[in-house]
Formats: sequence, structure tokens, C-alpha cells
Amino acid sequence: MELRQLRYFIAVAESLSFSRAAEELHITVPPLSRQIRQLEDEFDIQLFVRNRRRVVLTDTGRLLLREAKTLDQQLKQFTNCIRLAKHGSAGTVRIGIGLHLGERLSRAVMEYSRRHPLVEIQTAGIYSSLQSAALTQGKVDVGFLRAPVDRTYLHSEPLFEERLIVLMSRSNPLAKRKSVRIRDLANETLLLHDRSASASLYDKILDLFARAGAAPEIVQLADGPLPSDDVQRLLLAARRGIFIAADEAPARAELGCAATAVALDEPDAKVDVHMAWRKGESSGAVLAFLESVRRSFGRGRGGRGPQLMVT
Repeated sequence: MELRQLRYFIAVAESLSFSRAAEELHITVPPLSRQIRQLEDEFDIQLFVRNRRRVVLTDTGRLLLREAKTLDQQLKQFTNCIRLAKHGSAGTVRIGIGLHLGERLSRAVMEYSRRHPLVEIQTAGIYSSLQSAALTQGKVDVGFLRAPVDRTYLHSEPLFEERLIVLMSRSNPLAKRKSVRIRDLANETLLLHDRSASASLYDKILDLFARAGAAPEIVQLADGPLPSDDVQRLLLAARRGIFIAADEAPARAELGCAATAVALDEPDAKVDVHMAWRKGESSGAVLAFLESVRRSFGRGRGGRGPQLMVT
């Protein structure tokens, strides 16, 4: 049985006329009749009772018509799904989001979802340092992370810069200032999360102190059962030290009344946030998502920007 035979059968069954069906299908009556006869012979059934004056569906024909129309509709949906997927309007995009980057990315993701409602967006919070591996292993399709990015298997482009801020207890004398320099923090206890959370941020903080000739007391925080934001808030409330973090809304919102954020006044107190994806990506949905994010961040069309090597 061929799909063409089903479409021919539906046309005749709905019009109850071989001539009208042939006209609708843009063929002549003889090949139409031949295809219907082949369908009947294949299953040893009779679909129509026909004579010179009329064509009538048999009971078998009426049953087959119902099923054939359902199948035809499913085939149309299948074809439409392929077309949408080809143009990036259907499918699935899995994205990895680095720590505290969701606030800045939410508008771009919402805009893409509004334009492409048939695309399923799956999100996962993944430390920046782990996203290159997640991308190359196919666990996510697009990563939003703080550089560096592994350029061996990935493309990347910068989306925006994050300025760094200093999080401290409100009782700290420096908390009254609008901004501080690294040298002002030389006598402070520097609290650092594990480097696995964001290698670039970790390295940037230590580099800023090294270039300023400052050597603060460093307390390395081990991974624990509490989320990092909760650890941060509790340590600041207890006046255990200071954090240096990217100036994102969650970093400020989770401080509570016992802590505050002060701007870090250093020319290089910033980190780049990149969008990364696999080389050779062919998914229409993923490619359309990349282009949509570029537009949301005013990055132009089609450019790749710098690609960074993992150090």
C-alpha cells in the first residue's frame, strides 16, 4: 500500500465520483481507478459499489475512510513538524546556565520562547568550569558561562561583561563607602568558594590581589550541603570575612539586612560571560536560539567573536 493510494481513496470516497476526484487530484480517471483497484486487490476487499450512475462506499470502505483520514492528518502533522524543525521553530534546546547568570539571560530566553512556542527549552544550572565538558558530552546544547571556553570542540562569543563587587558585613567600616580598591581589602579575610564553581572568577580575584601587591588572609570554602548563596549570607552575617562576586541581582538580593555590596574600583575588575555551543551544530532549533540571543544582547548577526582556550 502506498500513501498515494490512500489519498486517492479519500478523494473518491469524499466526492463519491471518480471524475470529480480525478479533477481535484489533477490526474485522469483511468490511473485513479487503477490505483483504487490495486488497493482493493492488495487486501482482497471492496471499497466501492459503482455503476454508470453512482459510486457508493461499502461498509469496509466507510471504515477505511475514517482510518485513512486520521492517518492522512497525522502525516500532515508529521510533515509540518519536519518543516518547523528544519527552520528552527520546533524541537528542543538544552541550555546550561552558570551561577547567578539566570537574571541577565531570562529576557533573552523569554523572547525566544515567545517567537518559537513549539520549541521546548530545558535549563540546567551548571558551574561555568563544568560547562565545556557538558557541551562536548552532549548533555546541553548551549552554555552560558564565564570564560574560558574550550575551543577544541566549541565555538563561543562574548555576550556581556560583569563588574565585580565586594560583599561584606554592614558593620565593616568599608561598608559605608561607595567603592573600594583592592589595596583597601589587604587586611580583610577573603572568603573563596571552590575554584570548580567558576575558574575565571576565582583566578581573576587572585590576580587582582597579586597585581596590587596585596596578600589577604584567604579562607577556602569547601562544598557543603547548603547552597552557596546561603553559605555566603551566613558567613557575612557572622562577620567572618568578605566575598568578591559578579554584580548580579541574586548576589545582592540574598544578602539580607546584615550585609551589603560595595563597588570594586579597579579597571580590570570584570569578567566576560560567553555563549558557547558545539562546532558543527546542525539543529535548526539550536541555531535559531543562538541567533535570537545575539539579537537580545545586540551582538549583531552571525558573528562568532573571540574564542578562548582553556588554561
